[in-house]
Amino acid sequence: MMVPTFLTLFSLLLSFFETSSVTTIYLIGDSTVADYTLEADYQSKRYPVAGWGQEFRSYFHDFQSGEIPFIGTDSVRVDDRAKGGRSTRTFFQEGRWRAVYEALKPGDIVMVQFGHNDGAVDKTERYVDIEGYKEFLRLFVSQTREKGGKPILLTPVARNYPWKDEHLQNVHREYPDAVKAVAAELAVPLIDLNQLSMDVFSSKGKDYVTTNYFMNLEAGRYPAYPDGQKDNTHFQPAGARAVAGLVFDAMKELDFD
Repeated sequence: MMVPTFLTLFSLLLSFFETSSVTTIYLIGDSTVADYTLEADYQSKRYPVAGWGQEFRSYFHDFQSGEIPFIGTDSVRVDDRAKGGRSTRTFFQEGRWRAVYEALKPGDIVMVQFGHNDGAVDKTERYVDIEGYKEFLRLFVSQTREKGGKPILLTPVARNYPWKDEHLQNVHREYPDAVKAVAAELAVPLIDLNQLSMDVFSSKGKDYVTTNYFMNLEAGRYPAYPDGQKDNTHFQPAGARAVAGLVFDAMKELDFD
């Protein structure tokens, strides 16, 4: 009987990794993207708040075997690095981007969604003006490409205001257009999540999304919010799932070449 040589074993191992490749999708952004289940005592201290990132990985469950057509590998790992309260600048300054950059491997994907905190003029610790915002987006894109990764830019997801004539309006001022400008300038795949979410939320109606999608909670219903909650920025699980679905469907249509 022939005993496998070291080179034979090495070749088999290499072949396994070549045919069972994994693409990591890094999510960087703010609280609307974050995975709150990574926090200690989530159920008792934060539930039901949810970022769309924590629901995003579930959309890949249908691809248990065989290549994922729009990714190009047969397995995906979603690594959600988003953190509440962060803008493009603070995400960079705190070393959060550096940690992603150092972990990036060729073929990995970086999905970038900021804007909620960049535009907070009254919170100087996180505020970033439009030109600074665009410059940090350029940095994330260029450094992702340096490592052989694939960047995707997303406009910031809608808040549940303002409404006009039964249609949700843009609350992010010029920040979504800044994302589109950088995407066009650098030929980066773009998901206009601001517009997608405004359209879908409008189709559901203000009363429905206020009650079911956003963190507007009755008193006494959840241990983490005994007095209830009125929050038209952050999502309940149903809202996070809906937004994650929008991102997933839009991602399938992108050209990564």
